[in-house]
Amino acid sequence: KPFFIQSFPSDEGWPFAKYLGACGRMVAVNYVGEELWSYFNAPWEKRVDLAWQLMEIAEQLTNNDFEFALYLLDVSFDNFAVGPRDGKVIIVDAENVLVADKRLIRQNKPENWDVWYESKFDDCDKEACLSFSKEILCARVTVDHNYYAICQNLLSRHATWRGTSGGLLHDPPAEIAKDGRLEALLDECANPKKRYGRFQAAKELREYLAQLSNNVR
Repeated sequence: KPFFIQSFPSDEGWPFAKYLGACGRMVAVNYVGEELWSYFNAPWEKRVDLAWQLMEIAEQLTNNDFEFALYLLDVSFDNFAVGPRDGKVIIVDAENVLVADKRLIRQNKPENWDVWYESKFDDCDKEACLSFSKEILCARVTVDHNYYAICQNLLSRHATWRGTSGGLLHDPPAEIAKDGRLEALLDECANPKKRYGRFQAAKELREYLAQLSNNVR
């Protein structure tokens, strides 16, 4: 874990807690803020901003200049926190992150390495389910796992946590609910009906959330 946090430091823009040092097996990281869970019933504008940040994190961990894909294998409301001052979302559990070296994959060309990989929607009756194959994640260049993990377990109506349902974007304002676009994008991102539908839905969802929260950058 210390090695991981040092390899992807918050100072360089990675969404992880800042590494302070280690003593034996103990690792010290800075206190980030309250868990994402405590914002489950925050005002709609706040939840939209947090959802937008979560989708941006999914994108950053999937596609970045370093050519590393960082896949989140344990995604729940307790594994993210929100900075009290800047309101930034941070991953607080870096133990369950799989790192894939895309350059190496391109170099070694394992079977189907260049075929886009679609994660399978996991409709289980427990909290925070994710289906994945570490072998496949480490052998493909284009993978939608992070979009799937964030949409299914945090944002969409499929997200269940501590007896709640509806996900972080539950109970949208009437005009947004009526429009239906948000629900359609969240559904396609969590459980796509079209081939490669999640890749497109995730892109559109990021843009739509940015629009809703005036986070256009």
